[in-house]
Amino acid sequence: MAPIIEIINLSKAYGRSAARRLAVDRLDLSVEEGDIFGFVGPNGAGKTSTIRIMATLLQATSGDIRVAGHSVSKNPRGVRKAIGYMPDFFGVYNDMTVWEYLDFFGACYKIPPATRAALIDDLLELVDLTHRRDDMVDGLSRGMKQRLSLARTLVHDPQVLILDEPASGLDPRARIEIRTLMVELAQMGKTIFFSTHILADVAEICTRVGIIEAGRLVASGPLEELQQHLVPHRRIQITVLDQVEKARDLLQATPGVLTVETPPGQINGGHQRLEFEFAGDDPTLSALLSKLVEESIPVVHFSGDSRDMEEVFMRATKGLVT
Repeated sequence: MAPIIEIINLSKAYGRSAARRLAVDRLDLSVEEGDIFGFVGPNGAGKTSTIRIMATLLQATSGDIRVAGHSVSKNPRGVRKAIGYMPDFFGVYNDMTVWEYLDFFGACYKIPPATRAALIDDLLELVDLTHRRDDMVDGLSRGMKQRLSLARTLVHDPQVLILDEPASGLDPRARIEIRTLMVELAQMGKTIFFSTHILADVAEICTRVGIIEAGRLVASGPLEELQQHLVPHRRIQITVLDQVEKARDLLQATPGVLTVETPPGQINGGHQRLEFEFAGDDPTLSALLSKLVEESIPVVHFSGDSRDMEEVFMRATKGLVT
């Protein structure tokens, strides 16, 4: 099965001659149907340029993007039917009520008035704005406007949602609400492609990730694979009641354990602590803990430093020239 989004050798340059700036540099990327794909990078990395080309709002300098089998350069109308696009700003619709805002876009997509009424009610319920249907858009909080904007992208029931920085500028509660909505939409069968520089959001909901820096794709794939590839070693801490030497010997004999250290002194209650670098996977780590227990070593604490998205991002972009 072909990917639902294919970015093919895409480049976008701004300016002319000596002042020419390459915002997107020979980008190749694919997104599978049903993915929640996080397009990650700092401000100025090329995320918005790529998304605007994907949404047929900007012309590429070279290369192409195909969405649901439609080329953005050869069949932009087909792309527009397949996507719901949410920009990084709300727009100037403040003199409308919430209901009128969705009704306006329903009319733009030529949805019959009788159908629009029920559709709008369903969308408002989905984004939890039914109680604000008759309020002016201008009176909504930023988080509510983002949820309303997301509802608007769904008016014509698109296959793919393209969201540019959907959580930017939101407070923690509003960010959680947007993340929850995105997961719910993916469960309804939508493919979601969203750009962000908020790494915590990526770690929470994404099935796959692409990291872009200075217009170039530096890493792409399932988050777990990126973690294992870019952050192969973890530091594990173990605390035991006693038998620290027996624990040390067992650890040193375990594949994937690189170094074992015993920090000086004891912690509360006379417990002993061991720390080691570990290059194995989670099942191997789980088996190691089981082995310690089987050997009657009294383990009271077992934890490891997480391979978080921040470290993955820093490893992927380390040494790049911007």
